Amino acid sequence: MNKIALVTGASSGIGQACARILANNNFDLIICGRRQDRLDSLKQELSSKCSVRTLNFDVRDKAEVDNVLSNIGAIDVLLNNAGNAHGLSSIEDGSLDDWDAMIDINVKGLLYVSKSIIPGMIERKSGHIVNIGSIAGKEVYANGNVYCGSKHAVDAINNGMRMDLNKHGIKVSQISPGLVETEFSVVRFKGDSEKAAKVYDGIDALQADDIAELFLFMVTRPAHVNLSDAIVLPTAQASSSMVRRD
Repeated sequence: MNKIALVTGASSGIGQACARILANNNFDLIICGRRQDRLDSLKQELSSKCSVRTLNFDVRDKAEVDNVLSNIGAIDVLLNNAGNAHGLSSIEDGSLDDWDAMIDINVKGLLYVSKSIIPGMIERKSGHIVNIGSIAGKEVYANGNVYCGSKHAVDAINNGMRMDLNKHGIKVSQISPGLVETEFSVVRFKGDSEKAAKVYDGIDALQADDIAELFLFMVTRPAHVNLSDAIVLPTAQASSSMVRRD
């Protein structure tokens, strides 16, 4: 019988790539996101390989998360991937709306979804939660202030969650990527695709499939092995703020 994986933020980027690689490796899927048309397209693509169910909700909405996930059934793997960055400005120029969005999605959304899934894992004494962090959760960079703060929170929550759930036999892991070429920068720069492209100019950035391959490796280790935290960078990137551009 296939294991069941729930993937948030599955409509694009890392979440979409992880859904695809799971479907190719004997997992059934529950794919979640805010864009139903993209979820439907992904379901159509993957349904010949596995069972696929779509859930359309916003992780920021606690009541909606509770309603949608309250009777979700057994989940073997939870990928907390939904996240975002809004703006790149010095703290005094920051937007309160941007700050709220990053904290609500990156931190509170991760907690809301986890809170709904953890009880079932505890009951079964098994499960694996993988949280998508960032190099920004390990090192702060100029103008990253609140985004870095939100990802530092994910790093701390991941470590605390692993400690708290250890007694229940539940694995908790984190993947902390550096520069990954997805829609991330387009969202950060409010749809300015030209500005977003400059983020990756002159470097061979990571792709979503690179993260998906690491994720699959992480969730297919033997029961006694937990790869608890993995920082993955493109070769051209040495730290959150040091990048070699050709």
